[in-house]
Amino acid sequence: MLVTLLRAKIHGAIITQANRDYVGSITIDTDLLKKSGLLPNERVLVADIHNGVRFETYIIAGEKGTGVVGINGAAAHLVKPGEKIIIMAFAQMTLEEAQTYQAGVLLVDADNRPLKTMVLRSQL
Repeated sequence: MLVTLLRAKIHGAIITQANRDYVGSITIDTDLLKKSGLLPNERVLVADIHNGVRFETYIIAGEKGTGVVGINGAAAHLVKPGEKIIIMAFAQMTLEEAQTYQAGVLLVDADNRPLKTMVLRSQL
């Protein structure tokens, strides 16, 4: 049996742009991707802290050092620049793997700069 656990997360990112006319996805500063462990083209769940909206999309690497977190395509109708979001990726693993797995969490400041990294353990 496989279970699905949080793999990596950026918590508290501020949306810097919303572009409805783009082909879809979420654009994230390459520095944030590297620090968080999230990957270009990876499927993510995005939760808007301001309005509770959740949606799935995939990641596009944004320009390094810009702090960009842009919502593109249809999802841009659901959020606004300036809103705070959580970006989460998940992984499937066996129950045995899940017992010792550690998810990475990146907290960012109001300018989407890395503030602190944390590890979430799945041990009981």
